[in-house]
Amino acid sequence: MRVYENVIENDKKVQKVLCNCCGKEIAIQQGYFSDHLHIEKQWGYFSEKDGRQDNFDLCENCYDNMVKHFVIPVSQ
Repeated sequence: MRVYENVIENDKKVQKVLCNCCGKEIAIQQGYFSDHLHIEKQWGYFSEKDGRQDNFDLCENCYDNMVKHFVIPVSQ
């Protein structure tokens, strides 16, 4: 989940990023957020979520926990 500073004329600056799964704050190192997964999905036709936009962030540990349950492994 991205938390933004005050938005002025569509100039959005990310203040902090929280993992949507565990709630952990993603650390900032040398002015950049530590590596994490950010997903933006615009749902389209023939889905039950037509027109909905979903956004979420996962820390590396939560990503690892999610993909270990995949039937087809992530390709590298």
